[in-house]
Amino acid sequence: MAYKITNKCKACGECIDACPVGAISKGSIYSIDADSCVGCGTCASVCRNDAIVEA
Repeated sequence: MAYKITNKCKACGECIDACPVGAISKGSIYSIDADSCVGCGTCASVCRNDAIVEA
């Protein structure tokens, strides 16, 4: 299952560095490409703002 980034995102960059497939894009609020996301949950586990949830 893919993940998505909510408006709790503070654009800290931790999730981008953690994503093994490069599915996360920068922006004022980061976003996850659902087609690229493999559903591993690594991004959610490193997010200190609890901004990443299952889609």
